[in-house]
Amino acid sequence: MSDASPPTAPDEEPDETPDGPAGDAPEDAPEEPARFYPSTVGGALYLLVMAATAAGIVVVGLGPWRTGVRILAGALLAAAALRFVLPSKDAGMLAVRHRAFDTVLLTVLGGVLVFLTYSIPDQPV
Repeated sequence: MSDASPPTAPDEEPDETPDGPAGDAPEDAPEEPARFYPSTVGGALYLLVMAATAAGIVVVGLGPWRTGVRILAGALLAAAALRFVLPSKDAGMLAVRHRAFDTVLLTVLGGVLVFLTYSIPDQPV
């Protein structure tokens, strides 16, 4: 008899590999430590954009809504600028679609918010 493994169907994966069961890591491999920081520059900048967004929402809820919406618009426009200048591999979570699409969408949304803050008239209290 030969030492060959039993034949498998073409669409099935073998249950075992020469190193052990499929999908198992070697037992002596060091466990990767948990990471508490972004892996890309864009990831860190994304966190800054999210912080500015949260600050804008807090200002909208607690104070003058126009200032809060302007902060939100500034965060979107900053995200658009960052997405435009960062390469795709470094953009992190700022990269959702293609660079042009992301940049245009963020710029339009930020611009619309700025336009609304200046065009909506003050309401009497």
